[in-house]
Amino acid sequence: MLGRRYERQNCSAARALELVGERWSLLIIRNAVFAGMTRFSEFERRLGIAPNILAKRLDGFVSDGLMESRPAGDAAGAREYVLTQKGRELGLVVMALTEWGDRWAAPQGPPILFEHEACGGSVHLSTSCDECGQAPAVAEIVAVPGPGARPEDRQRLANRPGR
Repeated sequence: MLGRRYERQNCSAARALELVGERWSLLIIRNAVFAGMTRFSEFERRLGIAPNILAKRLDGFVSDGLMESRPAGDAAGAREYVLTQKGRELGLVVMALTEWGDRWAAPQGPPILFEHEACGGSVHLSTSCDECGQAPAVAEIVAVPGPGARPEDRQRLANRPGR
């Protein structure tokens, strides 16, 4: 079995993958954010996921602060899994991955679209520069050391070609 930790990586993307990088994780988050699912039985039925895997993922989301578990209130022992703000914000990650998939892996076109509930307008993710307001192409974006960079990472980034 592959590990889910990236101890040698000083990288926020790696840390995020430690929380949601396992199979089924982002689909559970997707259904919680965009379909409003909260019940174990809903996730199990709609995703076709094995109960033991689903239980493990939901327990992990609760322990990592992405969801809260509480009694459902109607069935004996049933629980609801409700997204926290930390978990809800993963909806943006799901949107970004979906838009990439729409472009590169959906030959018949997007199977779903995102709309602004209040007005019905289409919602898309975009990048913008804080300084000039432009939307740079990926090729125009570079990584630079941040406040949490290790000294060796600062050196590596400072010495890369083109800098």
